[in-house]
Amino acid sequence: MTDEELPTIVLRPRLVRVAGYATGLLTLAGVVFWALVIPGFTPGGRAVLMGAGVVALAICHLEARVRLIARPDTLVVVNHLRTRTVDWAEVVGVSFPMGDPWAHLDLADGTTLDTMALQRADGRRAVAAAHRLAALVRERGEARPGTLG
Repeated sequence: MTDEELPTIVLRPRLVRVAGYATGLLTLAGVVFWALVIPGFTPGGRAVLMGAGVVALAICHLEARVRLIARPDTLVVVNHLRTRTVDWAEVVGVSFPMGDPWAHLDLADGTTLDTMALQRADGRRAVAAAHRLAALVRERGEARPGTLG
């Protein structure tokens, strides 16, 4: 299969996304409700309180947006505040140590890259996704069949 024929695969956590967006939306709704109901607030005070609710939703969005995008030629890891793109050849393995909250990519330079998209909170689903990612590393990595001279 050529690089153009390889599918793009997106891996995301389920529980963190649901909890993040639910928490953010409930917080925003509660803050807006109380900002409108509590007497004695000035319009500026109400706006500040509602702004705090929007900030809370934005923070929850940062938690819920994490993902891993496996493109034919690169791997894109989107964590809270940082997005990193690595070539498949840079990735030598995937580890998901017991007790760690998420999986890690083992890189050729000896460092690891946290992949918050594969969260232990998702249980078997996350372990299956880590195995799928490890298979992709073997398939698309440096020693991919058909790429060696």
